[in-house]
Amino acid sequence: MTAPVRIAVIGAGTITQSVHLPSLARAGYEIAVVCDLSPSRVAEVTGRTGIRGTTSPAEAIAAPEVEAVLIATPGSHAQLALAAIRAGKHVLAEKPLALTIAEIEELEAAAAEAGVVAQVGYMKMYDPLTERARAELAELDDVRLVRITVAHPDDLPQVDHLRMTPPQPDADLAEIERAQAYEAEQSAIALPGASEAVQRYYRNVLNGSVVHELSLLRALGLELPETWTAEAFPTLEGSAPASLIATAAVGDVRYVLSWNWLPEYPEYDEELKVLASNGRLEYHLAKPYLLEERSRLRVERNVGLERRDTSYADGYETGFLRQLDAFTRSIRHDEPVVSDFAGAKRDVRSLQALAKAVAAARGETISTEADAA
Repeated sequence: MTAPVRIAVIGAGTITQSVHLPSLARAGYEIAVVCDLSPSRVAEVTGRTGIRGTTSPAEAIAAPEVEAVLIATPGSHAQLALAAIRAGKHVLAEKPLALTIAEIEELEAAAAEAGVVAQVGYMKMYDPLTERARAELAELDDVRLVRITVAHPDDLPQVDHLRMTPPQPDADLAEIERAQAYEAEQSAIALPGASEAVQRYYRNVLNGSVVHELSLLRALGLELPETWTAEAFPTLEGSAPASLIATAAVGDVRYVLSWNWLPEYPEYDEELKVLASNGRLEYHLAKPYLLEERSRLRVERNVGLERRDTSYADGYETGFLRQLDAFTRSIRHDEPVVSDFAGAKRDVRSLQALAKAVAAARGETISTEADAA
């Protein structure tokens, strides 16, 4: 029998409490310690689960019984991932892994030197229907249009069912400010000359959410655009996230990406649709924060008069659970990592191109880190 992976979880917020902790238990992990900068949040989780808790990421990483680290803190995970890798721990880092290509290359070199597994938390790549969708997509001829539409509500409609205790203002403020300052520095490296509004949008919306759409495109075997035309609306200067409409072309294939901030929308919704000369594919991704939520896939192809619908296979498992299974296999059996550094670098290049297009629509002429590479 394979020994369970002993893991530390850094970040005890909504996604950890709603999905990661129960999924880790189902996947057979031994959770050695849970860490959060908020003492009250640590107390809440440890009181409910009995898992040892700490407010020190360094302590969680250094614990001798810990083999691997799951990083689920807000914002960029580059610094925590690097610390864990240098400590000889395997790493599963939620998105965004990092804001710059240079950071990912540093992580890549460190992981190779340490001989550890590093995986990016792109759970949509591991959804069982993503594999099926890729196979079905390969059967479509002359793809003309790839369209992704996201309806993103405020957090409350998505997490109200969890009945979580509201977070208390007791986290280490100095550490939060240090992390935010670091992210601002990396945003300036990613987008030299961009306004603070564009850099903030790059950090929070593009890397915080849209990156999932790019990783999904890659998982389906589609190429990521290197140039976009895009507009963020109604404004980047407001307190609410701006919506995004972006278009691009890769060869004869046209892409339309629509990310919409809809604070009072009843539920998160994400759909990918592909139109081809001999059929179409519609893929509705599972909503976050719902442990048992399933994705839905529908494919129509004209083979004579035949049309086919595809739905769930028996034994359906979530992308969150399957990514943990893949992480275990990479650690215990040296299986290749699917959501790897190379893919993360492609995502960052395309996100920087999106930010450049958003800036251009505002009359800003900027360069990107990827332009200089």
